[in-house]
Amino acid sequence: MDISELPGFYRIAEADPGRRAVVDTDGTVTSYGELLARVNQVSDGLRARGLTKGGVVAGVLPNGIDAVVMLLAAGQIGLYYVPVNWHLTSAEIAYIFGDCDAAIVVYGEIDGVLAGTVREACATAGIPDTAVFAGTAGLAEGRSAAAPADRSSGSVMWYTSGTTGFPKGVQRSLPDTAPEDTFPLTAYFVGVVCDLVAGDEVHLVTSPMYHSSPCAHVSLALNLGHTVVITPRFDPVNILELIQTYQVTNAMMVPTMFHRMLQLPADVKDKYDVSSLRQVIHTGAACPVAVKKGIMEWWGPVLYEYYGSTESTIAFYVKPHDWLARPGTVGRPAPTFEVRILGDGDAELPAGEPGMVYVKSALGAFQYRKDPDKTAASKRGEWYAPGDIGYLDEDGYLFLCDRRTDLIISGGVNIYPAEIEAALLEHPSVDDVAVIGVPDEEWGHKVVALVQPVPGAHAGPELTAELLAHCEPRIARFKHPRVIEYRDELPRTPTGKLSRSRVRETYLREAGIPLA
Repeated sequence: MDISELPGFYRIAEADPGRRAVVDTDGTVTSYGELLARVNQVSDGLRARGLTKGGVVAGVLPNGIDAVVMLLAAGQIGLYYVPVNWHLTSAEIAYIFGDCDAAIVVYGEIDGVLAGTVREACATAGIPDTAVFAGTAGLAEGRSAAAPADRSSGSVMWYTSGTTGFPKGVQRSLPDTAPEDTFPLTAYFVGVVCDLVAGDEVHLVTSPMYHSSPCAHVSLALNLGHTVVITPRFDPVNILELIQTYQVTNAMMVPTMFHRMLQLPADVKDKYDVSSLRQVIHTGAACPVAVKKGIMEWWGPVLYEYYGSTESTIAFYVKPHDWLARPGTVGRPAPTFEVRILGDGDAELPAGEPGMVYVKSALGAFQYRKDPDKTAASKRGEWYAPGDIGYLDEDGYLFLCDRRTDLIISGGVNIYPAEIEAALLEHPSVDDVAVIGVPDEEWGHKVVALVQPVPGAHAGPELTAELLAHCEPRIARFKHPRVIEYRDELPRTPTGKLSRSRVRETYLREAGIPLA
């Protein structure tokens, strides 16, 4: 059935109920009709428990069908849905529950230990047991599978990572229209940015759905009539197996995944057919040029990149051939977005000169829940700063240098850790790396590289000499690490983000150096 003219998941499911919607982590297949019936039941169950437009439901859920159901159920009855990172402690989860005023909490089991953590968090936040559900079955039981009355669009309220202070919910106003009435604009936007279209496509979920981009792409895929194939966690070989088995056409990944896939032995890489891939969208962290080129040499020109944040959404985008013509760019402004590069005193900087990136858009503005001061501090009028330093070239393409908070100033010179990390990652013995600035009496700060070697590589003076020699033709001498140390593992989130601020704090604390 041609569903290209149908506006979104709910209408597609009504028109083509037998269409394959979700392949769960255990291989279970759910059709669009079956998924819609469960979504309607859960929507009815939420309303029966008193939730009305603007109410909040939180989910502490692993990747799987329940996470999809909660997203779609809240999305058609005007609720805010708050996905919560199940790696957090009970106290951290309780804070989010309390801050967002969650009226209902739904959780799933992770290795049999999550129930106690979630229920402890609920008790701390004052959420009664009657409002806490293990999965969606309890909400759906005995409820109507018919479409709810007075449908209106809900929204996902993401909580920021909280690397500086407590996390805050990024909240947008709710429209009065039904989701199928608002989706055509979204479909146009992702069509421009990622060339994603409605039809018989297959989307692969590779990251936890409590993060904004993976969750957003699940919603997009189902609203475009795609099949969603879900993985519980990232494993390079399993990803290749799933691409081949289900003829995956699009996926969302992060650069760390690309790096780990490129490290697979050649015979493993050659074993799998990846020719079905048309769009592999990446975001979340800077992608080293060599890594991105390596993936496109393997998979073809299929890497689409966008840059933004939870607050700004997709602000810049670049398609494969445009990136190959300008390696390293994160693209030009997405539809409705404008950009400014500001220096000291908020002076606008010319092309080629790095400064703070500011964006603004005609799309819905955000606010931090319960924190108008933080909302105001993040903006200059209508302009929002995602927190990165970058510059525009003469054609308006943005190139990022690094996060403002990660900038190293050594001897009065700005040094960007991401550039050094990208150079070191090109060495075959480097599995992962974090570059930080450490206080130094003479230079102000010195560059320290914490390297995670690949399995079997010998960490010692010989490798250090190799790495420094490797840097010679790639980066200027003043950017070379003054110190290289080795770690068994570097802390990254499940989506591949590295918090250099946390790495730096740990390093300084262990070295007995005061934070500076």
